[in-house]
Amino acid sequence: MALNSDISLQDLTAQFRGLNLNEPETWPTVPRLLFSVLAAVIVLVLGWQFYWSDKSNELDRRHAEHETLKQQYKTKVAQIANLDALRAQKVEVEKRVALAERQLPNSTEMDALLADVNHAGVARGLQFELFKPQAATVKAYFAEIPVNLKVTGRYHDVALFNADVAALSRIVSMRNLNMSVAKDGTLSMEGVAMAYRALDPEEQAAQRRAAADAAAKKAKGGAK
Repeated sequence: MALNSDISLQDLTAQFRGLNLNEPETWPTVPRLLFSVLAAVIVLVLGWQFYWSDKSNELDRRHAEHETLKQQYKTKVAQIANLDALRAQKVEVEKRVALAERQLPNSTEMDALLADVNHAGVARGLQFELFKPQAATVKAYFAEIPVNLKVTGRYHDVALFNADVAALSRIVSMRNLNMSVAKDGTLSMEGVAMAYRALDPEEQAAQRRAAADAAAKKAKGGAK
């Protein structure tokens, strides 16, 4: 058996001797089979490296896009299902915004509003020791006008004065209230009555320009 193996190995080795690379059709069977298998392996490796791997990556990308589109589709379907509810909410929000805007006086109506606050205190028998409007602070959609005030009177009348201010048709909020009781039993209340007004057209234009400038700076900064 050992002799036959040696002879077979010698025969196989002999088939690889003197091969003419320019005439592979003249090669013996074993070299032709071996080089055919080797060529097939090389083709498969090169095909995977330069063709099938890209196709696999593209397939993965397509699968990810499919999942994203499917999720977007589900989101859109849910939005469509709630479209009537969203429309109803939009109408309700618009009504609330319109109501809030009606409660904001313009600059020409501010004097009347401040007079209403003053009259509310006088009507309750309160004494104004301080009633001093400050400069307006312009916000994005409205302006705040703080009014520093100090009133004295009976506890019950001071409480009713605060209730009257809260019940005004215009929005006025009481802030930073400090109360103290004098020796004669009268109550002194000091604080800020914050009034609000709608922006004038010039102020609205200035706010839009400021918002546009801020957006442009942000976009410019993000592009760096």
